[in-house]
Amino acid sequence: MNLLRSVLEYARRDLHWIKVNPMIDVRRPQTPPGRRRRVSAAEVAAVVRSFDVEPLRGDTATRRAGLAFLFALETAMRSGEIVGLRPQDVFKAERYVRLPRTKNGDAREVPLSSRAIAILEALPASDPVFGLDDRLRDALWRKVRPKELADLHFHDSRAEAVWRLSKKLDVLQLARTIGHRDPRSLMIYYHESASDMAMRLD
Repeated sequence: MNLLRSVLEYARRDLHWIKVNPMIDVRRPQTPPGRRRRVSAAEVAAVVRSFDVEPLRGDTATRRAGLAFLFALETAMRSGEIVGLRPQDVFKAERYVRLPRTKNGDAREVPLSSRAIAILEALPASDPVFGLDDRLRDALWRKVRPKELADLHFHDSRAEAVWRLSKKLDVLQLARTIGHRDPRSLMIYYHESASDMAMRLD
């Protein structure tokens, strides 16, 4: 609807092909609630077993798909950002990766945990870094994911990673890390009791 509204507005204002944008009075449907599924330690362990990535190793496409999920849990990067990662955008010594173009059109730098670095170290030299495209990654995820975890989607790793990072980063740092322009959208991850906050004041 946004695209159609913009195209018609361009046709009206710039091209003068129409006099009125017919989308002006169209009521937008209500936005459905976002999926906020947590990923448990037991589920992560089941994924690790199914993809055979303990110890960390990336010598097959299947294992690299499993490592991509673990990497997403560490970084909150989207699947497309992970499989599109190029060697020249990985800075292991400085512990970050650079994403030249993201979903919102902006570039961003993502800090890497020790675990994320270890995952990158387990990958064979390849361009792109994970040696996968999104279609292959998705096919392998659906094929190898444990049957009892049919409700676990690859992109659930992003929400889980945001939950975890919210315990380590303040809201502005988190917004910068995951590429949210409006930090207010992240406040749901900072529901901490007054008692918990008081423990930090000592």
